[in-house]
Amino acid sequence: MTMRKLVHLHILIFVLVLSSTAEASDELAPMPIGKPGCKTDCGGVLIQYPFGIGQSGGEDCFYDVWFQIDCNQSTGWKPFLRHIQLEIGNITIAEKEDRVQVYSPVTSLCPNTSSRQPRDFTGSPFVYSQRFNRFTAVSCGFLAVISSEELIVGGCRSRCTQNGYSVDMPCDTGDNCCQTTIPSSLTVINTSIQKDRNGSAPGGSGCRDRAFLVDQDWFSDTSYYAIENMTRVPVVMEWTLNNDHATSSFQPFQSFLEDTEWYFTDPAPFCSIVESNRTKTTFTCYCSSGFEGNPYLLAPCRDIDECKFRPSVCSPGSKCKNTPAMYYCAPDSHVLRWVLTGVGICFGMLLLVAAAWLTYKYLQKRKHKLRKELFFKRNGGLLLQQQLSSGKVNVEKIKLFTSEELEKSTDKFNLDRILGQGGQGTVYKGMLTDGRIVAIKKSKMVSEGQLSDFINEVVILSQINHRNIVQLLGCCLENEVPLLVYEFIPNGTLSKYIQGQIEEFPLTWKIRLRIATEIAGALFYLHSAASSPIFHRDIKSTNILLDEKYRAKIADFGTSRTVGIDQTHLTTCVHGTFGYMDPEYFQSSQFTDKSDVYSFGVVLVELLTGQKPVSAVTKSQEEFRNLASHFITSMQEDNLQGILDDRVLNEGSESDITVVANLAKRCLNANGRNRPTMREVTAELESIHIHMYTKQPSIADQRSKSINSWDGSEPETEIASNRYGDNAIDFITT
Repeated sequence: MTMRKLVHLHILIFVLVLSSTAEASDELAPMPIGKPGCKTDCGGVLIQYPFGIGQSGGEDCFYDVWFQIDCNQSTGWKPFLRHIQLEIGNITIAEKEDRVQVYSPVTSLCPNTSSRQPRDFTGSPFVYSQRFNRFTAVSCGFLAVISSEELIVGGCRSRCTQNGYSVDMPCDTGDNCCQTTIPSSLTVINTSIQKDRNGSAPGGSGCRDRAFLVDQDWFSDTSYYAIENMTRVPVVMEWTLNNDHATSSFQPFQSFLEDTEWYFTDPAPFCSIVESNRTKTTFTCYCSSGFEGNPYLLAPCRDIDECKFRPSVCSPGSKCKNTPAMYYCAPDSHVLRWVLTGVGICFGMLLLVAAAWLTYKYLQKRKHKLRKELFFKRNGGLLLQQQLSSGKVNVEKIKLFTSEELEKSTDKFNLDRILGQGGQGTVYKGMLTDGRIVAIKKSKMVSEGQLSDFINEVVILSQINHRNIVQLLGCCLENEVPLLVYEFIPNGTLSKYIQGQIEEFPLTWKIRLRIATEIAGALFYLHSAASSPIFHRDIKSTNILLDEKYRAKIADFGTSRTVGIDQTHLTTCVHGTFGYMDPEYFQSSQFTDKSDVYSFGVVLVELLTGQKPVSAVTKSQEEFRNLASHFITSMQEDNLQGILDDRVLNEGSESDITVVANLAKRCLNANGRNRPTMREVTAELESIHIHMYTKQPSIADQRSKSINSWDGSEPETEIASNRYGDNAIDFITT
């Protein structure tokens, strides 16, 4: 093992011993500042090695003669550097800031005053400190200079002010006083004040002209006016140790200086060579930052306890913890205990709140789920499941929507989304997540009978696939009231176009005939072309919608019923709308396919006349007129022209209008047996289309040549649909 490592190991062991001893005692022993047995105080000034007074045990207490201090009666028990004969103000040993403050004379330029120059330190280990000293001149208008070995190294000039000298005026203003720095490593200086530009010399009447080098920290607390009565001021000297003499004092430092800059790991002292040549080697030593001690004694430096000297360094509620070369702030144990208790309580409360919230959400979710199940059963879910299991419902066509999905699509059933209201419920406009616009029917069901109507509508519409019948997309049974989702038909009901004559889409004769044909074809499909015969039972102009191309679509199947093959009619409670209902229905309560034919006849009369099925006769609205009865009466009185719409009269041919009017009259026959079937109605309406676009003979021409114009008579001829057969029907349903 090398000598360095051995020394290093010994120092570390020594440090550990010191550390354990320090931890065992409340108060650390003071760090030594001088050699053992040597005096370390003189006149209140601490004497730190390498400075020393006298001897101890036959060994000098100082490093060499330059650091020897006299402290006796002849010096007034004040410390004086023996070799230089300057009084010491203080000695500071700190990291790279070793310095000694001595008292240096003030150079006065005033007559009848004694004046001396600062001491010459040539050949000594001392130099004037550039960092801590400032050259200062108390003068007005003269140039103050500082020189070294006959070379001017600095100077300054101050301004003369009208206020003259002031006791409180600082020197850094440049008024009547000036300051400047000096070069480094000066050992000899001379100060002077020279003549001004006009040839005037300093030292005139009321002379206060002085020039001196001074400790800037000391001078900053003293006004330059106070220097007038002083013959000396503090000056800071820096030093280095050297080996230009053969003394035993240097030997302990030899191991520190084997390399240019060599040191042990903290807390060993750090020694650095300043200058090295053949005759001498100069160096300084210091403790690293965060450690204290006198490095020139070659004893380990000790960690500074920042917590002891700066107790308020940490914020309230935390405690200072010292570590080697530094410190940190840790929570106080008592405060930490309260903080941890508070945190624990808060955390526990948060857990309780979270548990309560989760329990509440779980109960709400469960309650919501139970409500959905209850609504599903109450809204006919079990009945729908029975229909599904029986195969009566096309499962692939019916989607079960969630209540959340439909609420979102209608903005929670906002009133602004209402498209219309009727006896079966309210219809809202909505938009699904895939962007499709739909119509959502919110039923008004309160009784079980109405509930069966709703499920019946789902069952019926799942079996229907026709371009002139509104398509059912799905339903929702999870709400308080059931919901049906249809395709959206944008142009509203036929009723508003018949009665309002909207300019955007005027009902011409051709359009009226087309719409009538489309309605008839859809009813014919329901009565005979569907998988099971379906009676709509509520055909009216408000239940006929017009899509984006103004094609007719039958809607609202809430009161519809399917009829088995072995059934000839359906007996139910009274359904339908006044003005459209079959007269036989009131007498027998038997609903047949001819009941839908009667309702269609009323819609056909609406298209011919443009009038409402029921209207007030008087302004008091106490008497009402039934359109169907009024139409039949008008034809019997040969007054058909008086009841027809003007547009029909102007645009339709006399023969076509006569055929359609007679067809409507037959549909409105009081005896259901005498009414045509929807197959026959569809064929006859389609024949008029063929006549209008191909100019071929119409059914009217083929049925009878004896029809008198506008007489309303009905010839006893063969039914037209029997002549055209299935060809006409196929044309409609393709």
